[in-house]
Amino acid sequence: MSTSQTNVVEFAELARALGAAGEQSDRLMLAVNAAVELIPGCLHAGITINRAGECHTLASTGEILSAVNVLQNELGEGPCHAPDREDEVVQINDLVGDERWSAWGGRVNGDFQLGSMISIFVYTARGSYGTLSLYAAAPDAFDADDLATAQALAGHLAVALAAGREIEGMSAALQSRTVIGQAEGILMERLGVDSDQALAYLKRISSHTNTKLVQVAGDIVRTRQLPEAPDRSIG
Repeated sequence: MSTSQTNVVEFAELARALGAAGEQSDRLMLAVNAAVELIPGCLHAGITINRAGECHTLASTGEILSAVNVLQNELGEGPCHAPDREDEVVQINDLVGDERWSAWGGRVNGDFQLGSMISIFVYTARGSYGTLSLYAAAPDAFDADDLATAQALAGHLAVALAAGREIEGMSAALQSRTVIGQAEGILMERLGVDSDQALAYLKRISSHTNTKLVQVAGDIVRTRQLPEAPDRSIG
């Protein structure tokens, strides 16, 4: 079985497990454990919620995530600390060399021997937001495929939480934009096109198959395969 086929099966199993989980805490733990299992190099994963500029750990694969969030609060900086964060995805390829949160990144590297991380919005609401955060030991540990997998995980978790009505005010549009943007990135790489051409391609597939645009994009992100199109040319 190919890697893409394996990911499809694993995501299908995860979706069923998330839907069947009775408690929010169970869903969160399923997601963070899946991140470590599905993404090579990911040593630690967690769900962080920011309430009024304070980081709180809702679920994690170990104690390090809580300690990392405590550092964000103590130092007053970090990817999940800003109450007005707008970036849906924050990727730090080198925690020591990144200048945005240099004090925090240096401490995380020195105290916990971590070199890179990814933080992705799971939901946004008035006065708070939640993220899926992944950490690796080495710098530049996460590639484009890892980011795509992490975004798909965040999307699955967002849908499961929304279905369970555990988080009020979740922005479905935010997750749609994230998934569509990642699909555009895959098309840009595979077909050698710009973002406008990639979006036009997605819309053409959506219209031809009578499938919602976000579903077309989600299938591309999950499988890393391009769908059959009535016209493979881009223009």
